[in-house]
Amino acid sequence: MTAQTPTRPAEGLTERFDPTACLDEQMRLKARPPADLEPGRYLEVQGLEQTLLIPLGEQPMHIGRGLAAELHLDENSVSRRHAILVPGAEGAQILDDRSANGTIVNGRRVQQAQLSNGDVIALGRVTLRYLEL
Repeated sequence: MTAQTPTRPAEGLTERFDPTACLDEQMRLKARPPADLEPGRYLEVQGLEQTLLIPLGEQPMHIGRGLAAELHLDENSVSRRHAILVPGAEGAQILDDRSANGTIVNGRRVQQAQLSNGDVIALGRVTLRYLEL
C-alpha cells in the first residue's frame, strides 16, 4: 500500500476565475455584449470567454452575495451586503456596505468614492469596471 501525497497547485500558478459565472440568471439576461450599446452608464464584467455590460438605472443598486441584492454575485469573497452603487447627476458613487473584504476602487480601499469613467471596482475576487458611454 502506498501513501498518497496531497496534490498542490504548481508554484506561481493561480486558479482561473470567471466573474461572469458569479452573475445570477436574471442579471445575465439584463446584461448586454459591448457591441451596439446605447449611451448610458454600465458596469462591465469581463469574463474568460465573454464581456458583459450591466446597464445602471436611476435607482441605487445593492451589490452582494445576498439574495436581496439587485446585483447578486454568487462568490464567497463577496459579502452578503457588500456595496451600494448610487447614481447621481455627476456620475455615480460607490459606498462600502460594511463588507468583510472591503470595496477597492482603482487599487485603494474606500468607504465611499465618486466614480469616473473607467474606474475599476474590486469586490472580493470580482472585478467590475464603471463605464459612461
